[in-house]
Amino acid sequence: MINKVEICGVNTTKLPVLSNEEKKELLLKIKNGDKDAREKFINGNLRLVLSVVQRFSGRAESADDLFQIGCIGLIKAIDNFDISLNVQFSTYAVPMIIGEIRRYLRDNNSIRVSRSIKDLAYKSIAFKNKFLKEKNREPTIEEIAKELEVEPEDISLSLGAIQDPISLQEPVFNDGTENIFIIDQVSDRKNTDERWTESITIAELMKKLNDKEKMIINKRFFDGRTQMEVAEEIGISQAQVSRLEKSAISHIKRLYH
Repeated sequence: MINKVEICGVNTTKLPVLSNEEKKELLLKIKNGDKDAREKFINGNLRLVLSVVQRFSGRAESADDLFQIGCIGLIKAIDNFDISLNVQFSTYAVPMIIGEIRRYLRDNNSIRVSRSIKDLAYKSIAFKNKFLKEKNREPTIEEIAKELEVEPEDISLSLGAIQDPISLQEPVFNDGTENIFIIDQVSDRKNTDERWTESITIAELMKKLNDKEKMIINKRFFDGRTQMEVAEEIGISQAQVSRLEKSAISHIKRLYH
C-alpha cells in the first residue's frame, strides 16, 4: 500500500502541495462559502490523508477503502477547523483522519468469510431445506457433502463460518432459579485442581511469614497495590517496601522448595 501510485483513481505522485500562505487564503475563502476553494483545499491535503493511511499498512484492509474513509475525516476537519486558533491545519486534521479510520476499522471488525465458503454454506442450506421437505428430516453432513460433491469437513466449516458470533454471557439454560451461561461451559485451564492445590500450598506458606512480610505480600499480590501505594499506606519508603517484598518472596521460595 505504501508504494502504490494510484489510489481511488488518484495518481498520488501528482497530488498538489499547498504552501502555508495558500492554505490560509483558501481557509478564509472556505469560511466565506467558496466551493472552488474548498475543492482545491481538499485536493491540496490528500497527501496528508495518504500519510495517515500508510500508518495502517499492516491491516488486511483495502488501501482504496481506507483512503476514502480518510478523506471523510479530512472533510470533517475542514468543516470544523477554527481559523482563529493559532494551530496548523495538519495538527488538527491528522487526529480527525485517524479517528475516522479507526472507527471504520472498529465497526467493520467482524470475521471475514470468503465468498466461496459463503456460497457453499448457502448451497448447503438450500439442499437442507429441500431435503427436509421431501424426507421430513434433516440431512446429515455426509448426505449434504455427497450431494454437493465436497468433503464433509468443508460443509461443517462453511456452515460454522456464517454463524453470527454470540456473547459468552448468552444464557443456554434456566432451571427456574438461575441461568447457566455459555461462559460457564467453557473450560478454564488456569482454574484446574492442580492450580487450586498450588494456591492452598501458597496460603500455608504465607502463614510462616512474619507479620510485615505477610502484609506486604497481601497488599501487593492479592489486593493489587503498587509499591508506592503500599508505602503510603503503611508509612515507609518505596525502597523499604521493595526490600521487604523481595525478602518475603525469597522466604516463600525457600519454604516451597
